[in-house]
This record gives sequence, structure tokens and C-alpha cells, in this order.
Amino acid sequence: MHLLDDSLIFPDPSDAPDHGLAAIGGDLSIERLLLAYHSGFFPWYNDGEPICWWSPDPRMVFDLTSDTPMRITKSMRQSKRNRGYEIRENTCFKEVMQHCGKVKRNDQDGTWINDDMLQAYQNLHELGHAKSIEVFKDNQLVGGLYGMDLPEKGVFCGESMFALATDASKIAFMYLVEKLQTLNYKLIDAQVYNDHLDSLGGIEMDREVFLSYLR
Repeated sequence: MHLLDDSLIFPDPSDAPDHGLAAIGGDLSIERLLLAYHSGFFPWYNDGEPICWWSPDPRMVFDLTSDTPMRITKSMRQSKRNRGYEIRENTCFKEVMQHCGKVKRNDQDGTWINDDMLQAYQNLHELGHAKSIEVFKDNQLVGGLYGMDLPEKGVFCGESMFALATDASKIAFMYLVEKLQTLNYKLIDAQVYNDHLDSLGGIEMDREVFLSYLR
């Protein structure tokens, strides 16, 4: 386990244990977060704990070079067509993060989206590194997602999503997949396996293969 100090240095992610926890400490500065994502790490920790940096093996991803990068159901197509949803980009990034922080998740007691994380990713958003996709119904925000954009690598690092209306987060994700494919992106990083990501078509990728996209 590596203890980070003020130096902008991360350990080799290839040396991390399979569960992914490789380092603790440091801060959420713009420079450190950019280095982390470009190195294959992401922060994930509970409020009141030291910052934990992860690079799991395998990595959950959506392969945008595949003919079917996402599993789209009949229900999702009907929702996109019939529910009157409007999709916007980067109009209410902070609100998307705040909603994501309120989502109850089966594998977590609390949320990692604390005030420090909100401020850190808002700073990244203002510089164009963190982005959001938002779904509106009757001019009300009803779903969305946010993540880190690494355009020079062709990788989008998805962080979290939420829905307050039927299929709203899935509609946001469909939009993201389609947009990134038109821009010739290769991967959406979904970090770690869960049943929801699996149901959407996510696959587990060997960490070394994933890291090869970032080099």
C-alpha cells in the first residue's frame, strides 16, 4: 500500500492487488485527479476517511469498437421515443452530481460524493475535463450521468448516474454511447463490476489491456 504525500506521483497500477486499492492519501487537486485518471486510477472513499485510489483487475468497461457496445432493450427504445425526454450536455453538472450522491446503492452504506468530491469535480468541469449528460422532462432534470473525459485517449471514465423517471439514466447513457462512437472513442470506463452495468452490456477487461488504452 502506497501512502501519497504532496508529490504528484502514483505507484505503477500494474502492481495493485486485484481488488484495486493501491494508494491512500494525497488530495483532490486538479493536477492529481488528471494524473490519476490518465494513469488508470480513480478516487473512491467514504466521507471522513482518507482518500483511496483504485485500479482494479479486471476493469468494467463498455467497448465502443464493438457492434453492440450497449444492450438496448425494447423498453429503452420506447422510452426514448415516447416519454418526451430532452437531452442536454453540461448545463447543470453540479446538480447531476448531487442527485448521484443521493442514490441508494445495494453495495454501499453511504456515498463517496461528499462536499470535497463535489468541489473537486466542479473544478474539473469548469476546465472542460469533467462532463455531464442530462435528461429533462417538462424542463425538469429527471436523470443523467457524469464522468471524466480523456479525448486524447479515446476514453470516457464514467463516474455515476441517476434516474428520477423511467429509463432516464439509460437514455443518458445511450446518448453518450452514440455520441462517443461518432467521435471514434474506444472505451467507456465503468470501473468495477455490478449487475446493473452487466445488464447494460458492460464487460470485464484485463487491467493490463485497459491500461494499454491510456499509454
